[in-house]
Amino acid sequence: MSKRDYYDVLGVSKSSSQDEIKKAYRKVALKYHPDRNPDDKDAEDKFKEAAEAYDVLGNEEKRRKYDQFGHQAFGAGAGGGGFHGNMNDIFDMFGDIFGGGGGGFGGFGGFGGGGRARQAKGSNLRIKVKLTLEEIADGIEKKIKIRRAKIADGVTFKTCTTCNGAGQVQQVTNTILGQMRTAATCSTCNGSGKVVDQKPSGVGSDGLERQEEVVSVKIPAGVQDGMQLRVGGKGNEVLGGIPGDLIVLVEEIEHESLTRDGENLHYELNLSFPDAALGCKVEIPTVGGNVKISIDPGTQPGKILRLKNKGLPNVQGYGKGDQLIHLNVWVPRSLSADEKETIEKLKDAKNFEPNPGKSDKGFFDRVKEMFS
Repeated sequence: MSKRDYYDVLGVSKSSSQDEIKKAYRKVALKYHPDRNPDDKDAEDKFKEAAEAYDVLGNEEKRRKYDQFGHQAFGAGAGGGGFHGNMNDIFDMFGDIFGGGGGGFGGFGGFGGGGRARQAKGSNLRIKVKLTLEEIADGIEKKIKIRRAKIADGVTFKTCTTCNGAGQVQQVTNTILGQMRTAATCSTCNGSGKVVDQKPSGVGSDGLERQEEVVSVKIPAGVQDGMQLRVGGKGNEVLGGIPGDLIVLVEEIEHESLTRDGENLHYELNLSFPDAALGCKVEIPTVGGNVKISIDPGTQPGKILRLKNKGLPNVQGYGKGDQLIHLNVWVPRSLSADEKETIEKLKDAKNFEPNPGKSDKGFFDRVKEMFS
């Protein structure tokens, strides 16, 4: 099922200010809050969906990426979207939206107030994958070897005696209004409720060891340099919690003859004067392999040929770009005596005098045509 547009999720427009987005998120989150909708899976999904939308739109940098690339900016096709957290993550990250300091909704208890420990999550791993234009054109599945922290074989656990497995400890503070009781994450078990009981030799006190693993990453067609893909659960593990994610940064390898401009590709074709004057057939590279094209007799320098749909696919599936061929007539830097004599004979020929017609576009017209 395709993701809904984040602006639609929060009921705001693309021109909305950060303050308007914040207010809209609070309204939606209150409507679908778990305490208001107990045992309602649909409301819970919408509550999480709103948090994911606000995680992106409430951050200027993420919002710019989303406006440009949509959901693919955060790894669609590689295991996730903008926000990857559970209920407790939502309240930890956006507690200030709801009011009440501790993440509560002011009058609503449950998830926000402090009855439950936040589930620990392992740290993310980040790697870089280099892709050719040909791989980007078709999309590709890469097998990547990583080293990540995993709970070692033979490690056993026991209940944390500091918090008795709750993951939290109660703290009492004296104030002028009396005693105030708050809950804090247990520092002994970091909120997991468990500690290592027995472990093999050579394994650290956290019960983790670095292990090699081959991960398959599906990279969608049309990705761009700098995009990040997320593979959920392939980061470092953590005692009593959930693994972090693997973040894959796309690096585009420069092509030897093609230049990328979004979904379009550009190719500079240098023609000799005889070929431009007489016409010819030439073979040019594309991301799908070499193709032959015809050059008409009398082709003028600066002309741009367009090969429809020979560019790169849009990462969100909105068609393909074109390949633009820029024709340049190559002028020799030096001539032999015979060549000079031949050209001198042509110099005074009337047919070689410049005589552009209305159909011969100037530089600015060609640029305008290229981007139309």
